[in-house]
Amino acid sequence: MLVLSLALMATAQIQDPVKWSFSVKDLNENESELVFTAQLDQGWHLYSQHTDPNGPFPIAFEFTPSSDYKRIGGVSEPKPHEEFDKDFNCTVRSFEGRVVFRQKILRKSEKDFKVKGTYSYQLCNNGSCIAPDDRDFTFSVKGAKVQSPAQADMAEEQEPAADTAVASAQASEDTVAAAVQAHADNAQPEEKHQSLIVVFLFALLGGILTMFTPCVFPMIPMTVNFFMNSTDNKRASRRQAWFFGFSIVFLFAVLGAILTLIFGPEALYFIGTHWVPNLIFFVIFLIFSLSFFGLFEIKMPEKWINKSDEQADKGGLLAPFFIALTTVLVSFSCTGPILGAALVSLSTSTTDRWVSLITMLGFGIGFAAPFTLLAMFPSVLKNMKSGGWLNTVKVVFAFLELAFGLKFLSMADLYCHWHLLDRETYLALWIVIFGLMGFYLLGKLKFKGDEDLPHIGVVRLFLAIVDLAFVVYMIPGLWGAPLKAISGFLPPMTTQDFNIERTVEENAGTVVYDGSANGAEPLPADRKYADRLQSPAGYHGFFDLDEAKAYASKVGKPIFIDFTGHTCNNCREMEHLVWSDKEVKEIINQKFVLCELYVDEQQIQLPESEWTTDDKGHVLKTLGRRNLYYEKSMFNMNAQPYYVIINADGQVLTKENYKYDRDVQKFIAFLNEGLSNMK
Repeated sequence: MLVLSLALMATAQIQDPVKWSFSVKDLNENESELVFTAQLDQGWHLYSQHTDPNGPFPIAFEFTPSSDYKRIGGVSEPKPHEEFDKDFNCTVRSFEGRVVFRQKILRKSEKDFKVKGTYSYQLCNNGSCIAPDDRDFTFSVKGAKVQSPAQADMAEEQEPAADTAVASAQASEDTVAAAVQAHADNAQPEEKHQSLIVVFLFALLGGILTMFTPCVFPMIPMTVNFFMNSTDNKRASRRQAWFFGFSIVFLFAVLGAILTLIFGPEALYFIGTHWVPNLIFFVIFLIFSLSFFGLFEIKMPEKWINKSDEQADKGGLLAPFFIALTTVLVSFSCTGPILGAALVSLSTSTTDRWVSLITMLGFGIGFAAPFTLLAMFPSVLKNMKSGGWLNTVKVVFAFLELAFGLKFLSMADLYCHWHLLDRETYLALWIVIFGLMGFYLLGKLKFKGDEDLPHIGVVRLFLAIVDLAFVVYMIPGLWGAPLKAISGFLPPMTTQDFNIERTVEENAGTVVYDGSANGAEPLPADRKYADRLQSPAGYHGFFDLDEAKAYASKVGKPIFIDFTGHTCNNCREMEHLVWSDKEVKEIINQKFVLCELYVDEQQIQLPESEWTTDDKGHVLKTLGRRNLYYEKSMFNMNAQPYYVIINADGQVLTKENYKYDRDVQKFIAFLNEGLSNMK
């Protein structure tokens, strides 16, 4: 067992959780299909060719030019799993299990020939990512039969296939087979079904809450009174009440279906990321907020409402339907802003094309339920009283609409790099908005429609306490506090100009972010790639190993190498949850030379003098390819995050290198081990 475990330890570093196979399928006398089949281990996934540029590294195919064949279109792929990723702030498209890619070619040579090229891809699971690396492929293809020039021209003029669609009938069969296999292997259900349930529940709650708005609440007694007086037969009255409720749900569902047809996944993705729709949503939220504050009222045309009233007077089953229609139209001035906010928020948090239908259906059920139940049990109405509190609910909604609308303005600001709404500006606005809402709840502010408030109730007092406590919680964020409870709503910390923790530590000489702690030589201002690459918040380091070694030799410190990537989710988790620890920050900044090696940086081209060749003979021309090869060749590892401590001569100073593990104390022990061995 000991010998076996040692053997496993020696071979377990390089991970290869995918098996590739290649085959050729002849379609006709002159066309063939090259089939790339990937079988991924359970829990691993690779990314589509068409994942957003801001997202993970997509799979890519390169074909060596040849006169023996002509490619027809691009490489087709099955339909990927799509999910909006908060860390990347974009839609991520990925594959699991068995995946088949296909490339059609026109055979030009009458002799047998080979199709060669390379492909690269990134693999990830819940614990680590494997950076992209070039791999070779070779297909042996039979020669074509003699074809006329016209046939060749027609084949060559075919338009490239739509790569994002399901490739073909054969690809569909492969996808179905993969799905069956995944089901047989007890694969996890797709998260989108869970997310749609959450969307439905969220919309249902929103529909119920609209009952307490001043446009809807006063309609309850009037509407229910219609059913109480329309017939003496209790059974018929309840039947009409049920039909009334179903009519409301039907009206909302029809609207949801229309939105579903208009907005597919690509449109929802565009809505969630591009600056134009985000700016439009901010304006919509602002208009709704001003409406709730009493500046103006959003109404449906009076003609629509009057026409619906006339139809309701005719009785029968048509009467409940038109009463429902009238209710929906009249209540629009209050339900419109709430429903609009829900649709905007949900549409930007998921790319599922059914989100609009599910939202409207859930909202309709929530909206109709109180009316239907009260119509069936009218005695409950005796205990319900309207009053000025309804206008209070409306004004509170106005404050919330204004606050959450800033989130969309922030998204547009980040997209266009306007720097109009940096973190401290955003927080200052939220503090003022929620502060004013607290004063309003205490009766210190009055709006149009508010009644005189001789005293406040207990519920209102406690709401004011919660609101003002939230305001106090946000205030330290102006000086750099992380505010983890609302971090998802705030602009990133990198947009904040002033951080008091960083300033105090710099002045005290305890943590100096330019590496010049305790009188050591400061980091060079012209460090390689420092203008293109960034260290985590609170850290400054090198991005070139040779530079880091030269500096470490001068200051007599060990080098902390961080193998990381732009598209590495787990790297960001380590930075947010481990690197943010005060003790970790002090140790790395004071006692180490930080060197961050990005393994997926393909935009930075190396000068020809720095090109190198890997063990397969590939010339490595980019910074990312060189860093990945260094990680693989020196440490027998191809996953990130991965942390190594070396001295200026390149000697490893720890018994084992550190992989993804969010235990702060284990990470500190790893750092201290490197420091001890350095001494």
